[in-house]
Amino acid sequence: MTKAAPDPRAVREASLDELARLGLPLPPAAFPLVWEPGDTVELRPTAELEARAAVLHVVVARCFGMPTEAAMSWLLGSHLVELVTAPEWQFVIGAKGDHRSFVLHHDAVFALAWLLGLSRHLDPTVPPDDALMVQMPDLPAGETFASWRSRSLVAVRDPAEAAVLLDLYYCLDWAFQESEQIGRALPGEVDSNAIGQRRWALEWAVIFTGPYHDGPPEWEEVDLSV
Repeated sequence: MTKAAPDPRAVREASLDELARLGLPLPPAAFPLVWEPGDTVELRPTAELEARAAVLHVVVARCFGMPTEAAMSWLLGSHLVELVTAPEWQFVIGAKGDHRSFVLHHDAVFALAWLLGLSRHLDPTVPPDDALMVQMPDLPAGETFASWRSRSLVAVRDPAEAAVLLDLYYCLDWAFQESEQIGRALPGEVDSNAIGQRRWALEWAVIFTGPYHDGPPEWEEVDLSV
């Protein structure tokens, strides 16, 4: 569902108010907006959100001991292999790459679960809880992707609500990194790496259309440098 994006300046004011409430530094005045007045917003199709969450769930499971053969078999049986990125595939089949970075994808799954309505919150001070694992495919039990989709009570978030949270996480990403660089205390149990993973998922999932936006990026093309 495509709809008008909310007023970006009002959203930004709310994001900065939240940063101040959390005791975080505020980004500079020239910090760019995520979208412009008049843009429209939508989410990627539900099936794409579910598939990306499932693939990342398998990648994280490999980090915690899921055998290579089991992971490959699950992805093949779920017809998701073509949606696995090259770095993810290298890690799944040969444990190649930065193990720690793949572990961090648990927070990207958390953000995708929120978008799908499977998680009630995306509180930047709280790590994902054990309930998240229950909401995802039961890999040890051999639950298939199709079976998981059938039992999941998906209620996809409103695109405007997702845009608001994306703007907050865009600001949080800067604020958490700045806090860590200057030695300032963070407001909870979450660090900048986790915030960045959640922003990554939101940046990929939320699609804006307007004169200053390119087409939606692939997962590995999401730019978190700004």
